[in-house]
Amino acid sequence: MKREVEIVRETRETQITLTLNIDGSGESEINTRIGFLDHMLELFAKHGLFNLNVNATGDLHVDDHHVVEDVGICLGEAFKKAAGDKAGIRRFGSFVVPMYEALAQVDLDLCGRPYLLYRTPLRRGKVGSFDVELAEEFFHGFVNHSGTTLHVNVSYGTNRHHIIEAIFKAVARALDIATSFDDRISGIPSTKGML
Repeated sequence: MKREVEIVRETRETQITLTLNIDGSGESEINTRIGFLDHMLELFAKHGLFNLNVNATGDLHVDDHHVVEDVGICLGEAFKKAAGDKAGIRRFGSFVVPMYEALAQVDLDLCGRPYLLYRTPLRRGKVGSFDVELAEEFFHGFVNHSGTTLHVNVSYGTNRHHIIEAIFKAVARALDIATSFDDRISGIPSTKGML
């Protein structure tokens, strides 16, 4: 089964083409025109072992919000489509990433019910020109369009870059676990028979 998809999204605000191979090797080509987001998506692909290509343009003259949120939407749609009926996958994934002084724990369930719990010490501020609250907007877009329940807990950390990087790495590793196959699982991993 090939778990590779392409998502194209065109609105008045953004134009995005995204390809995802869940069973990749961590290769990526990312160009969102937002340097910090490119960096986060590159390390997301590398640590999740996903092949990911993203080309995004949009109304960056307004701000980065629409592009960041819409890339999250497209990535969520890609995971939902690539996972198919989810037969044989582990479904749940958890991972903890220490990034120098920051520690991010991520727990997720590919259950079809979108929910985001996002607890971090981040309030306001920037990493370069990137508004830190946009990381949460990215994951809102992701969960709403992938049908993922995602809990992000950063118990401590002071460097904004380290905190957000730890989150992206932990989400990638947890998704790799959740989308991986387990030979002991027969069919859909739910007593309901569907997810």
